[in-house]
Amino acid sequence: MMMWGDNMRTMQKIAGRAGAEVLLLCLILGVWSYSGAKGTNDAALKTSGEAVVNEKTGTDAESGNLGESKTDSESGNSKESGTDAGSENADGENAGSEEKDYIRWVDFDICLEALSQALQYDIDTYGQDVHIDWVELLAYLAAGYGGDFRQYNGADMAAAVEKIKEQGIDALTADLKYYSYYKEAYSAVLGGMVGEFEVAGQEDGELEKTYGLKAFSPIAKGFPYSHYDDFGVARSYGYRRQHLGHDLMGQVGTPVIAIESGTVSALGWNQYGGWRIGIDSFDGKRYYYYAHLRQNRPYAEGLEVGDIVQAGDVIGYMGRTGYSTKENVNNIDEYHLHLGLQLIFDESQREGSNEIWIDLYPLTQFLSRHQSETVRNDETKEWVRKYPFKDPVVEEKSKKESEPIESVQH
Repeated sequence: MMMWGDNMRTMQKIAGRAGAEVLLLCLILGVWSYSGAKGTNDAALKTSGEAVVNEKTGTDAESGNLGESKTDSESGNSKESGTDAGSENADGENAGSEEKDYIRWVDFDICLEALSQALQYDIDTYGQDVHIDWVELLAYLAAGYGGDFRQYNGADMAAAVEKIKEQGIDALTADLKYYSYYKEAYSAVLGGMVGEFEVAGQEDGELEKTYGLKAFSPIAKGFPYSHYDDFGVARSYGYRRQHLGHDLMGQVGTPVIAIESGTVSALGWNQYGGWRIGIDSFDGKRYYYYAHLRQNRPYAEGLEVGDIVQAGDVIGYMGRTGYSTKENVNNIDEYHLHLGLQLIFDESQREGSNEIWIDLYPLTQFLSRHQSETVRNDETKEWVRKYPFKDPVVEEKSKKESEPIESVQH
């Protein structure tokens, strides 16, 4: 009996160890399974057990049922979609043979100090033998930081500038892993914000050519607003999702400004964003989304889909419309502008579960240094920009669209 009892205890110990090993194996498999699912929006979203709805198209991502028209960047797309800079797929090195080679996610977290200093180096060296391109400079630093600008130090940027002047950016980055990824990603975000333009002087009103920051804050000069980094916080109207935009709180009727020159591609009502405006950049890489505009008079007078707007133009007015299938309803608690910026590296990313929206908090901080001054027409009660501005890319775009299409001889 004692032997039988000893054998039983031995078997129980073995079983206990085996059970622990099985449990450990299950945990490992569980983590591995989660990591495998991490790269897709659908896997991340379906953990909630709710339908995946795309707010920009207003469609169910699985059924394709039609909802509202082109909508809000609070789209419920998981931030864990696509690849990140730390994976081999970030710059397409190990992309599958059947997959297109394009960027599937961007974490844009460049700090205000780095943006400001890189811009200054760009402006200071413009026209010199070695021009420091601010996007290339930021991409070079990002490759060294692994994309994490929390460790940014101004001395690192100063050292990078000297290396670029001595060796040239191409030679310096020839074997630098992920530099090409960051350059393409940051070019998509910042590509239209710096360059040549003409602006009227405050004294004589004559247009003068200059070079520098030609993108503007989305809030007109002299109008108070507040904001904080709210990217990714929870939203519940319609369905559970993340807030993939940036809210700027202010006063009703505050003039909303076009950040960059582009073409108006969306205008009207949707239940999430209320009265909203969508503007495409001329290079097709950026879609700017301005939502929750003012009740009754949301837009600048005469604004229509297809119009070309210049950076700094008044395009609409702050309100709190939205969260309703009925048009012109104020169902938002606070007056604010919901601002979104979508990046597009492939046409498949324009609509659906593969959309890329970035955190705009550092960028709106950066753009606050360049606000468009506006004046009010007391007769029409409309606000317009005070100083004339001429963006060369607008002229190029307008000229290209006005050119007659040559007939093809058969």
